[in-house]
Amino acid sequence: MNLKKLIFSVVCLAGISMYGFSKPQPEGTAFSAGDSLSLPRILQQVLTSYPTVAKAMDAIQAAEAGVGLAKSGYYPNIGADAGYTRIDPVPELTIPELGHFVMAPNNNYNASVFIHENVYDFEKTRRSVELEKSSKELSERNLDLVRQRLTLITSVSYYTLIYLQEAIKIKETQIATLQKHLDFVTRKEQTGSATQYEILSTQVRLSNAENQKVDLEASRLTQQAILNSLLGLPMVTNLKVQGSFISSQPEIRPDSLIIYALNHRYEMVMARLKEEHARLHLRSVRVMDNPTLSVFAKGGINNGYFPDLDKLTPNLAAGIGFNATIFDATRKHNTIKIANSEISMAKNETEQTSRDISAEVFQNETNLIASLKKIDQSDLQVKQANEALNLAAISFKTGAITNLDLLDAETALEESRVNLLRARIEFAINVVRLNISVGRPIQ
Repeated sequence: MNLKKLIFSVVCLAGISMYGFSKPQPEGTAFSAGDSLSLPRILQQVLTSYPTVAKAMDAIQAAEAGVGLAKSGYYPNIGADAGYTRIDPVPELTIPELGHFVMAPNNNYNASVFIHENVYDFEKTRRSVELEKSSKELSERNLDLVRQRLTLITSVSYYTLIYLQEAIKIKETQIATLQKHLDFVTRKEQTGSATQYEILSTQVRLSNAENQKVDLEASRLTQQAILNSLLGLPMVTNLKVQGSFISSQPEIRPDSLIIYALNHRYEMVMARLKEEHARLHLRSVRVMDNPTLSVFAKGGINNGYFPDLDKLTPNLAAGIGFNATIFDATRKHNTIKIANSEISMAKNETEQTSRDISAEVFQNETNLIASLKKIDQSDLQVKQANEALNLAAISFKTGAITNLDLLDAETALEESRVNLLRARIEFAINVVRLNISVGRPIQ
């Protein structure tokens, strides 16, 4: 329990403090080759300009348009029309003793303005608006989720690059030390006080160290390319990262981590929203065949009125309409079945998400505890390796051990330093993972 308290006094480290830097900054932030970048600066750029963020923002705008489209059912439709029609022959009528009558003109003109509005559609428009608002809320939460995932990817790449940069420096120090030893034993071999075996053994160690450096450099270039991709820079842009591994945040009680995660993870929020969205869809489907009460009016001018057929005469028409579905060929019945299935699937998704999050939190908590123990062990190992090297150096000066024994001690120290660096990086990454897995909000 003391160990857990210690862990969670620093549990919300880099992964969450850096969220505070996710506020948008002006576009066009430039990173030049050789820049030494901190994690907050990198996140500012990634969380503002990465394509998935822009895509999620576009989805929100589309959802807003969907809400506006649904609300259009509250407003009238207004339009205008005009036309000309030629009739030939025209209807005529002759009545004895009364005369000959032309019933319509050959040239017919009309122009009018019309308006049509649904007065009441028995909840269809209102429920459609609720459904579209739910879609918008889902889009907004999806933006948060996209940024959260980008934060994790960027942080892991950042810390991995820090590790590789420092590991290469350690390896370069080791190579320089081996080269000095090689020069030393070569001079000794010339005087007959060293054997060819010592030279070959030192050369093998040097070759191995150089190969390891090549591997580290290749990994560094790979991580650099990943970071360049996140930043929108050419893959070959040379970037360096800098910064400390951790910063303090308010602690979460260890026994409350899973409960906190289930209440705050964006995946859970979205799963519950999807359930509610499915229910709103069902409510909307249930009223799809409800009747509609509407009014209309049309006014304009046209000719053809008896007895002066060619005179343009103002006219008006208005009325009320009622539309009801008698039989819809089972469309509503089957659509309701689909909507009910969507509700069931959404519930199952919520349950699955809950289980996955619980397992993820437990795993990340376990990994964090393990990485903290590794730091303690690696730190002790560095101290022991350093003491061993000091003793080996004294023994070498007195001739008690050979040059190869001293190289073993130096190699052990360099490897211990690399292990300690790796443990600290793993701890920082696990802190990020745990913070994100419990659903810390973006500040």
